[in-house]
Amino acid sequence: MNGCGTLITTEECLMDPVQQVRNKGFEKKDYENVFREYLGVTNTIWLGEGIEGDDTHGHVDDICRFVNRNTVVAVQEPDTTDPNHHKLEANLNILRNSHLENGEKLNVVIMPMPGRIDFEDLRLPASYVNFLVTNGCVLMPTFNDKNDYRALGILTDLFPERDVIGINAIDLVWGLGTLHCLSHEIMG
Repeated sequence: MNGCGTLITTEECLMDPVQQVRNKGFEKKDYENVFREYLGVTNTIWLGEGIEGDDTHGHVDDICRFVNRNTVVAVQEPDTTDPNHHKLEANLNILRNSHLENGEKLNVVIMPMPGRIDFEDLRLPASYVNFLVTNGCVLMPTFNDKNDYRALGILTDLFPERDVIGINAIDLVWGLGTLHCLSHEIMG
């Protein structure tokens, strides 16, 4: 959520009729009514699918995050042979054509994906946008990857008043999430 009435979610997470059915019989309008009533959301942006390996089936915190009222940082996978490529391009297309609650066009900043990380035969959901914003800093997961520094630079530009600190998340991602996912139980 951007704090002004816009929320981003995914169809995979809330609408999939097979994987982790969350609210049987709910349609988008039902979710949007709940978002409006309980969260004050007047504008919902529906993305498609999340990244491969995400056991939550499309949680948005691995693919796209608000960094301020009108700007999101969203991941992109340039390797056309990677299963994430087409999903993420479809999401980027939706974001690039989306508007905020006030009609203003959404500003989209591209974040690279780290290289693929596998554990045995399971792909792990490594993503730089699973960062944690705190009062004085932003903690960003890193993966001993060539894109770590590029991703740190992007977040540093987006959060000029906070220190952006890279946290090696190789051990965390084995649990199928990183910093933002981990913080739900302590910050909620």
